[in-house]
Amino acid sequence: MEKTDRNYWVQPAGFFYWPPGLPREETLDSFVLLFRSEGFEICNDGLWEQGFQKIAIFVKDDLPTHAARQLSDGNWTSKLGVLEDVRHSLQAISGGLYGEVSVFMKRAV
Repeated sequence: MEKTDRNYWVQPAGFFYWPPGLPREETLDSFVLLFRSEGFEICNDGLWEQGFQKIAIFVKDDLPTHAARQLSDGNWTSKLGVLEDVRHSLQAISGGLYGEVSVFMKRAV
């Protein structure tokens, strides 16, 4: 997706961006639809694949909490809160506040 000029989230309207026409619901299905609208499809894992960009959607207590984008070197990047983007492994942010990766998605680049 690499759209780093706005924060995507379903709530609250007006503060976070959410594309028109997508359900404004805090569910994993809504986030999968968001990324499908950007050309991503569900895939099996977060292993780096030449020619693809991957994302990981995190879930805690059955609610989506976070998404991370894979970089070309296989590491991941995220915006943690309102701070600048950080580079990390998936394990570095798993558990605690963000929960665990529930879905991996990819698209051809």
